[in-house]
Amino acid sequence: MYSEEEIQRDIERVRSIAVIPNLLDVICETTGMGFAAVARVTETRWITCSVRDDIRFGLVPGSELEIRTTICDEIRDSHQPVIIDHVRESPQFCNHHTPLMYGFQSYISFPIILKSGMFFGTLCAIDPEPRQLQKSGIVKMFAAFTDLIAFHLEQSDLLSNSSEINRELNRQLINSRDENRQYQHITSHTLQEPLRKLSVFTGMLINAISENQLDKAELLALRIKRGADRFSLLIKDLTDFSNLNAGGQALQQTDLSEIIDVVQIKMQDQLDAKTADVLVGNMPVIQVYPDQIAQLFYHLFDNAIKFSRPGTPLKISVTSGKHIADGAGPQLSANKEYVEIRISDNGIGIEESQLEQIFDIFSQLPTEIFVEGVGSGLSLCRKIVRNHFGQITIDSSVGSGTVVSVILPLEKALA
Repeated sequence: MYSEEEIQRDIERVRSIAVIPNLLDVICETTGMGFAAVARVTETRWITCSVRDDIRFGLVPGSELEIRTTICDEIRDSHQPVIIDHVRESPQFCNHHTPLMYGFQSYISFPIILKSGMFFGTLCAIDPEPRQLQKSGIVKMFAAFTDLIAFHLEQSDLLSNSSEINRELNRQLINSRDENRQYQHITSHTLQEPLRKLSVFTGMLINAISENQLDKAELLALRIKRGADRFSLLIKDLTDFSNLNAGGQALQQTDLSEIIDVVQIKMQDQLDAKTADVLVGNMPVIQVYPDQIAQLFYHLFDNAIKFSRPGTPLKISVTSGKHIADGAGPQLSANKEYVEIRISDNGIGIEESQLEQIFDIFSQLPTEIFVEGVGSGLSLCRKIVRNHFGQITIDSSVGSGTVVSVILPLEKALA
C-alpha cells in the first residue's frame, strides 16, 4: 500500500519530466487518437499524472478512475501491453466492461517498468473511433517512450537520493564539528581547572602533613575529596554523552504520552516538592528509541524543576502539533513530516546571552557550582534529538519562563 504522500510525490515526479507532454503530443498526432496519458497505477488506484485530452474525456492531472474499471489493472498483473484496434471486432474485448463503460473503440497501453522490476504505471491512449495501432512503428514508439519515462523516473530517484545523502552527510559533518568543538573546550578548559585545584590542594596537604598541621590537613583532604567527586561526575557525564548514540538500538512505535507518564511517576517527589502542575496534551505515536526519549523528557522536566521560581508553584505544559519543515536548516528535511513538541514552564527563565551555547556540555555553568546533571542535561537532550534526525531549540528570557521546542519525524526516524 502506498500513502497519499507517496502517490502525490510520484505524480509530481512525472509532471517534472519536461519531455512527457511532447511524447503525448507525438502519440496523438501519430495515431490519430484523441486522448493520451501517463497514469500511476497501484493495486488500489489509477491516477493521471500527465494528460492530453482532445476528446473531452474529462481527466486532468490528479484525476482518478476506479482501478477495477480499467484495463491497466490487468496490465499491472501481466506486465504486458494491450493493443486494441477496434473493440467491437475484438473477440477478447468486445464485451469487456472497460470499453463498454468508457465508450472507446481503440485502445493502447504499455506498462512502465522501472529497472528494479517495479511496475510504476502505464502510458496509454484511447479514442471513440477505431485506429490502426497494431503497426510495428507504433508498437516500437510506445516501447521506446515507456523506456524513456522509466529512465527519467529512475534519474529523478537518483537525484533525490543523492540530495538526501548529501544533506545527511552535511548534517553529520555539522554535528561532528560541533561535538569536536565541545570536546576541545572540555579538555582544554573544563577538565583542566579541577585538575589544577586538585594538584594545588595535594601540594598544600603534603606541606600540612610535613608540618604536623593535622586540622589543616583534614580540611584540605575534604576539599580534595569534594574536588575528586566533582571531577568524577564530569567524567561520568562526559562518558554518558559520548556513549549516547543511535547505533545498536531498535526504533519502536511509541506512544509519547506513555513515556511522559513514566517520567512523571519517576520524578513525582521532585515535582511534589515544587507543587508542580503538569499538563500534557495529546501526544503522537511515532518511531523512536524509547529509552532515549525517556531521558529527553526527564532532563527537560529536571531543568524546569531546577530553574523554577522560589516560592511559586511550578507549571509545566507539554503540547504537540504538526510541523512543516521548510528545508532551510541542516537538521530537517523538506520532504518529511514532523511533529513539534513544546515543553513550557513558568520558571526564572534564561539570559538571552546564554541561549546560543546552552546546549554545549558543561559550558554554561562554572565548575565551582557543578552538581550532578547540571551542565550536561540539555546537551544530552540535543544529542538525543539529533539521533532521531530532529531539532531542538529554546525560547526564553529572564522572568518569563522557558519554552523548549522538540521537532521529531512523524515517520521512521532514520533515513
